[in-house]
This record gives sequence, C-alpha cells and structure tokens, in this order.
Amino acid sequence: MSKTYDFSKGKRGAVVPLPPGKTRITIRLDNEVIEWFRSQVETKGGGSYQAMINAVLKEHVQRGGEALERYLRRIVREELHRKGSGSLVHSIPQNRP
Repeated sequence: MSKTYDFSKGKRGAVVPLPPGKTRITIRLDNEVIEWFRSQVETKGGGSYQAMINAVLKEHVQRGGEALERYLRRIVREELHRKGSGSLVHSIPQNRP
C-alpha cells in the first residue's frame, strides 16, 4: 500500500449514474420483508430483490393504494364472473370493502 494517494481527479457521488426517473434513497425494512423478497428472486432464478420491491410498491400505487383485502376480493369476483360461475359470484358479499 502506498503512503499517499492522489484523489485530485476523484468525484463525489455514485459511481454509476442513476437512470432518469430513479432516486437513490435509504429505507429501513424489516429483515423478514427483505428475506422474503430475496427468496422470491432466488426461486425465480435470479434478479434484483430491490427491483421486485419497487415493482410491488409501484403496482400498489397504480391501484390507487387499494387495500389488499379489497383488491383480492375484487380479483376473485372478476375471476368467478369471467368463468361463468354465477351462483358463486352471489355467495361473495358485494357490499364488503
């Protein structure tokens, strides 16, 4: 190792510039959340767990922040209706959130 180094041409900031529309932030997530996303990426054969977290958050925002239970109920109703299961559609309360 050298006793001195020349940093006169060094630059501050990220080594890799961010693509347009992206912002670098620091966020604290529960370990269980991170491990779940990492395992999902591993199961799918690779990729970025951070990109997967971003995709999940983006989908939630695009749905207008709709609560998960309400979203799932809506999807189930749509699928039952699409499959022509008329009697089953009426067994799911329509007035619940």
